[in-house]
Amino acid sequence: MSLTSIARFFFKQRMHELERHQKEGETLQREVLAHLISRAKDTEYGRNHSFTTIKSYENFSHNIPVNTYEELKGDIDRMRQGEVDVLWPGRVKWYAKSSGTTNDKSKFIPVSPEGLKRIHYRGGSDVVALYLRNNPKSRMLDGRGLILGGSHAPNYNLPGSLVGDLSAILIENINPVVNLIRVPSKKTALLSDFEIKRDRIAREAMSKNVTNLSGVPSWMLSVLNRMMELSGKTHLEEVWPNIEVFFHGGVAFTPYREQYEHLITSPNMHYMETYNASEGFFGIQDDPSDKSMLLMLDYDVFYEFVPIEELEQGTENPADGVSPYAHLSPIPLWAVEKGRNYAMLISTSCGLWRYMIGDTVRFTSTNPYKFVISGRTKSFINAFGEELIVDNAEKGLSYACQKTGAVVSEYTAAPVFMDNNAKCRHQWLIEFAKSPANLQDFASILDRKLQELNSDYEAKRYKNITLQPLEIIEARPGLFNEWLKRKGKLGGQHKVPRLSNSRDMMEELLKIED
Repeated sequence: MSLTSIARFFFKQRMHELERHQKEGETLQREVLAHLISRAKDTEYGRNHSFTTIKSYENFSHNIPVNTYEELKGDIDRMRQGEVDVLWPGRVKWYAKSSGTTNDKSKFIPVSPEGLKRIHYRGGSDVVALYLRNNPKSRMLDGRGLILGGSHAPNYNLPGSLVGDLSAILIENINPVVNLIRVPSKKTALLSDFEIKRDRIAREAMSKNVTNLSGVPSWMLSVLNRMMELSGKTHLEEVWPNIEVFFHGGVAFTPYREQYEHLITSPNMHYMETYNASEGFFGIQDDPSDKSMLLMLDYDVFYEFVPIEELEQGTENPADGVSPYAHLSPIPLWAVEKGRNYAMLISTSCGLWRYMIGDTVRFTSTNPYKFVISGRTKSFINAFGEELIVDNAEKGLSYACQKTGAVVSEYTAAPVFMDNNAKCRHQWLIEFAKSPANLQDFASILDRKLQELNSDYEAKRYKNITLQPLEIIEARPGLFNEWLKRKGKLGGQHKVPRLSNSRDMMEELLKIED
């Protein structure tokens, strides 16, 4: 009996459990909340916020404030120094260095033993279970999985606590049996220099029977391109005849899809999106015909949501001691509406309480709860009231590429507040894998599509009164990677911010471009 067949049998019970997601979403989430409160009631945070009095969601929302990393940083720093029972019971040894942004400020997200088991590893297991359910002829586990990981960060370690990219923490703590069906070697997987690691991964994996890939699309593509160079082959299935699936996450797949489809021409190739982050594992694309993801409701994650328009109203200069988010009124999962954009809050068994993760989501279904990632709470352009979000940008670029035959590798956009001619506009810096024949045509198509997708942007573009037509600057090949490298963020799970209200990043990139 093959390993894949054994796995199918093993996953049968889990498939029955996942059926509860269809109609029992509220029940599942209330069970998770009760479990988290019960486990943490004797921690310092639990005592300070009267966890023993919490008997309902209403009690929970009343007792605990909305938090960002800044509000929890002091407690996390003490945990890293070895203190126990602070945000979660016992000692937390591992901390994931957050890679959700590319600023110089590091965040250290606690990863407790329970969080590893009941959030991260459960998510990875469910991805495989759902894929095998959808693909009854799969032989995925009869070959190797190429899993891209980050590295440990020993310069951040303290006595009794260790820091690394989440992927490195997962590799370090994974069941040794899994290492028998994955590549590269653990030593190579945990290298910190991405350029050296990329070459070694390509060389190690080239001779293996790789059937599946897992990682961030941009970095995986870099590894695969290096392997193509070394092998002299044109298509990936010439190296790995049994390749069948890429489990991807971290950044939107849309800008990379055409490059993957050019590289992998096998009709048996599948793509499956996941939503996993340093803070937890949240969603899985459970239906190949539906781009939205199933929100995973029975992990150790309790979800809340803030309508994005409420978040944008903000409290610009709160009084001393008053949280800038004190005005927010988060809602539980069972109160969300389809089609609205929400900022997501999580409470987890890693000790994050009502934590604003920084992502925005939009629900496409509430029975079961399915969603798409629509952007970041700080990744949008609203310099002139246009409220352009990442979801608009991705769809607009995809349409422009479709119409012109162009392929986008990386991009970012920022406002030009006023130039010498008193004109305001959006400026896009785009690195193309395949340039359009006419850059101005591409810009015009993108601009029109954005107006179609976003009525606020359309209103500001009306007769060029508030906003002039957008401007595109074509970046030289490798510019974004060079920028990341200069910041020490090349590889791993690091991402290029797509949209920004500030011109800081744009100016840095343009300076390198010159």
